[in-house]
Amino acid sequence: MSRNRIGLIGHFGGNEPFCDGQTVKTKNLFRALSEAFSSEEIKRLDTYYFRKNPFSFLFRTLKVFFSCKNIVILPDANGFKVFLTLFSFLNIFCRRKIHYAVVGGWMPVFVGKHKFYRNMTKRIEGVYVETTSMKNDLEKLGFKNVYILRNFKYIEPLCPEDLTFDNDAPHKLCIFSRIMEEKGVEDAINAITEINNAAGSVVFTLDLFGPIDDGYKTRFEQLQSTFPYYIRYMGMVDSSKSVEILKDYFALLFPTKFYTEGIPGTLIDACAAGVPVITALWGNYGDVFYEGVTGWGYEFGNVDEFKSLLIKAADKPEDFSKMKATALAAADKYLPSSCVEIIAKRIL
Repeated sequence: MSRNRIGLIGHFGGNEPFCDGQTVKTKNLFRALSEAFSSEEIKRLDTYYFRKNPFSFLFRTLKVFFSCKNIVILPDANGFKVFLTLFSFLNIFCRRKIHYAVVGGWMPVFVGKHKFYRNMTKRIEGVYVETTSMKNDLEKLGFKNVYILRNFKYIEPLCPEDLTFDNDAPHKLCIFSRIMEEKGVEDAINAITEINNAAGSVVFTLDLFGPIDDGYKTRFEQLQSTFPYYIRYMGMVDSSKSVEILKDYFALLFPTKFYTEGIPGTLIDACAAGVPVITALWGNYGDVFYEGVTGWGYEFGNVDEFKSLLIKAADKPEDFSKMKATALAAADKYLPSSCVEIIAKRIL
């Protein structure tokens, strides 16, 4: 059997237009590794097809494992348990270097609770997390194979001279992520509606971009029927067009309720477009959000403080919009060339 350098297993989404964080990261890492090595040296396996034909998928998984020196996986928590168990067993007979690129910030809590998976994960070649706090948490559990691989995107940051400064009301706000209750969509809708009603005028407009989560579609349709005219659902947008879409907004909102977020791609999009954010301070925020530089943050779960920051931004729009330049400068940290070297140099 021919031997490839890398087998990359993750959710590519088949031919469907997925734009969630896991799919985007899988595609970006494949592209970056193809540039660091060559596409001929990489076999890719799309987990999208697992449920369509599990037996065929298992056969292809084994084929990738036995034909590649390095196996890079990007599954979610459920897939992680399956692939880690399978590859740990196979490595008893046939040693391969297993690399796990973690999507999101959930892993330290999970392996802290499950000794079986913690011990297996300690024995693989590398665990690549998105944030410093995740690395520190895993090292406290005895891990010695953890590296920081920041989330990155193939987007061209806005040129500084193209930054737009419009401080007149109504101020254009947006959410650019999966549309679901856990992303704080309803908190944003309620806060903006209350502020506008209290002012007796339209202080803010809100545009929602992104795929609607399957479990939230019925609820969201009900919400849409009650939207005032200044709140709109704008549909899905190709991730490569994020800068073009976002650049004219006053602020991007990220009122997430996921405390275990990693480095959200939407905050990278905001930086690249020179748009400051108003965000909940989740557990790993320090690796991508800088107070007073890329935006303003509020205590996780504190909806009243979220609303207060919106009011502050409306009262002092010049103070908020002056962060456009510093937010744009922060985008350089999330370019592929400055991130992928971390994993590429461990693939021999």
